[in-house]
Amino acid sequence: MLTKFCAAIAKACLRLGVFGLLLLLLAVSYQVFGRYVMNNTPTWAESLALLLVLYVTMLGCAVGVRDAGHIGMELLDGLLPNNWRRPLEILIHLLTMLFGGLMAWNCAEMLLSVRSYLIPTLGVSESLRYVPMVLAGLLIMLFSFEHIVALQRGEEVKPAWH
Repeated sequence: MLTKFCAAIAKACLRLGVFGLLLLLLAVSYQVFGRYVMNNTPTWAESLALLLVLYVTMLGCAVGVRDAGHIGMELLDGLLPNNWRRPLEILIHLLTMLFGGLMAWNCAEMLLSVRSYLIPTLGVSESLRYVPMVLAGLLIMLFSFEHIVALQRGEEVKPAWH
C-alpha cells in the first residue's frame, strides 16, 4: 500500500514537472517575443520562469530519490561483503532521509521569515520560493522511508515512470 501511495505521488510530481516545464517554455518564449519583437520586455516573465525552475527542479529531485536516480555510495557496495550491503543501503537511505528532513525544516523556517515580503514583479509572497523545497524535503523523507521498508521486505521500488 505504501508503494502504491508513493508511486501515485511520484507520478503526480512528474506530471506537475512536465506542466511546469511547459509553463516555463511559454514564459521564456513570451519574454523573448516581448523583448525582440515588441521592444517591451515583460518583467514578470523572468521572475515567473525562475519560480517555475525551482518547482520543476525540486519535484524532479524528490522523484529522483524515489527512482534511485540520486548519487548513492554504490562504489562501496562492490567492495563490501554481501552481508554488509543491506545495512549500508539502509544507512544511505537514513542519511538521505535526514537530509530531506533538514532541508524541509530549514526551508520552512525561511518560508516563515519571508512570508510578508513580495516578489515585486509578480506581486506574490516571497515564501513561494521556499514551498517547493519544503515539499521536496518531505517527499525525500517519505521516499527514503519507502526504500527502507522495501529493503526490509526484500523488495525493490519500481520507478514511477514505468
